[in-house]
Amino acid sequence: MSLVSGLDEVTDADFAAEVIGAGLPVLVQFTADWCGPCRQLAPVLKDIASEEADRLRIVQIDVDRNPETTVAYGVLSTPTLMVFRDGEPVRSMVGARPKRRLMEELADVL
Repeated sequence: MSLVSGLDEVTDADFAAEVIGAGLPVLVQFTADWCGPCRQLAPVLKDIASEEADRLRIVQIDVDRNPETTVAYGVLSTPTLMVFRDGEPVRSMVGARPKRRLMEELADVL
């Protein structure tokens, strides 16, 4: 299932397999259908997902439908972007941002 952006969606049930167990770094967008800034960020994430597919996987998780993962990582607002590498969160960012700024913020974790 996919939310607005067309990115892969993960759930409480498959988060460990899809994100924690991933070989590549994974950028997780904690999002919600009602979140305007999340929709603004969607095309930016889609662009990065296609351009950086060999170095980074981007997925999204709906905070309303997946409360376990949302609470486990202390997500209080949307969009929250969290980068996981080797099963651990290594970077967390809150709010929408332009592509150039997001790429700068991701540079040291890729």
